[in-house]
Amino acid sequence: MIFFLFVAIPIIEIAIFIQVGGWLGVLPTVGLIVLTALVGTLLLRWQGMTTLGRARAAIDRGAMPVAELVHGLFLLVAGLLLLTPGFATDLLGLLLFIPAIRLSVGGIILHRLIRQQQS
Repeated sequence: MIFFLFVAIPIIEIAIFIQVGGWLGVLPTVGLIVLTALVGTLLLRWQGMTTLGRARAAIDRGAMPVAELVHGLFLLVAGLLLLTPGFATDLLGLLLFIPAIRLSVGGIILHRLIRQQQS
C-alpha cells in the first residue's frame, strides 16, 4: 500500500501540473504552489496555536488532552501536505484543516485500528 502511494501520488501530481500548467502557464502554476505553501504555513500556525491553547487548558483542568493531540497530529499532517508541492496534496491538506473532517478521518482510522486489533 505504501509503495502504491509513493508511486501513484507523484504520477497524479505530475499529471495535474501538466494540466494546470497548460491552462495557466508555468509561472502562474508555480505561483499557486508557492501561495498554497504560504497559506498552509499561516493556517498551521493559527490552528496549531489554538489547539495548543486547548491542550494547555485541558491539562490545567487535570484532563488528558487526547482530542487536542489528535487534532495536533492531523494539523501537522495537513501542514506537511500543503508544503509538499502539488495540487492533490494541497487539497488533502486543506481538507484536514476543517475540524469536522479531521474528526471523521480520525474516527475512520480508530475504527480500522480497533478492527485490526480484534483480528
